[in-house]
Amino acid sequence: MIALMGLFSAGLFAQGYEIGDVATDFRLLNVDGNYLSMSDYEDINGVILIFSCNHCPFVVAYEDRMIDLHNEYAPKGFPVLAINPNDTIAEPRDSFTKMIERAEEKNFPFDYVIDANQEIYPQYGATHTPHVFLLEKVGDEFVVAYIGAIDDNARDASAVEVRYLANAIDALMAGERPDPAVTRAIGCTIKVRQQ
Repeated sequence: MIALMGLFSAGLFAQGYEIGDVATDFRLLNVDGNYLSMSDYEDINGVILIFSCNHCPFVVAYEDRMIDLHNEYAPKGFPVLAINPNDTIAEPRDSFTKMIERAEEKNFPFDYVIDANQEIYPQYGATHTPHVFLLEKVGDEFVVAYIGAIDDNARDASAVEVRYLANAIDALMAGERPDPAVTRAIGCTIKVRQQ
């Protein structure tokens, strides 16, 4: 019975957040050398949380779009926060040092933190990089409003027809709910530490 309960709990945990769930805050190391929590942001309406990394070609294809999203929506209260969930032994190209180099090379205007103990991405249910969780700030809590992809074309920004994430943010700013609220994240699988 206990083993069955453990499997059931693990299954729920692996599933991650759903729309309407309150997201737990965290404290992770940023590329600027400081620890950062979502609650550190002031005067925000939410957070565009993107599980990201250095090496994944899907992420590389989206980096300029991530920069554009931050530049467009941070002034409106929705900053981008990128989290690297990958194990750096399994994928050395995603080491913290390499994160700093990538952030400087691309001149990221957003924060880029590392989930070094791989404790945060399972809570969210992230499976790929990039994987988006749009969080709406309600009081002192962060509520999941959209989960999935940035847009409908991972390979070619010029061929994008539907900007899922931007549409979801626009909906929140208009006092509406994102539709769709969930799309399929396309990218590289998260590299998990081997036991």
